[in-house]
Amino acid sequence: MSWSSPYFTKDEMKCSHTGLEMMDPVFMEKLTALRADWGQPMVISSAYRDPTHPIEARKDKPGAHASGRAVDVLIAGEDAYNFLCAALGHGFTGIGVNQTGSWGSRFIHLDDLQDGDGFPRPNVWSY
Repeated sequence: MSWSSPYFTKDEMKCSHTGLEMMDPVFMEKLTALRADWGQPMVISSAYRDPTHPIEARKDKPGAHASGRAVDVLIAGEDAYNFLCAALGHGFTGIGVNQTGSWGSRFIHLDDLQDGDGFPRPNVWSY
């Protein structure tokens, strides 16, 4: 599976634990379209996570990041609200909101999983 994007690099999508990059090309098309419409840089704090990644390994089953169909975007405040509105128009079905803690660590999780993937979708949650 290969993808390319004028906005995102393979390096920023790699698992921080294993160094593997296994992002889903269809997901990356959606993310690239969102970035084009958003018109501003998107700082990715987490993308692909190998099932052996410590966060994934603690779970009963690997989550959306392990599928290569999820990212966490660092964003806060009014920008987070506007970004969330834009993301909903691009077919993202999993929205996680973390707007607590220091301003620079706040993020929005995006994924495009479906009910058949074993996760209830559409779904919005907070951390």
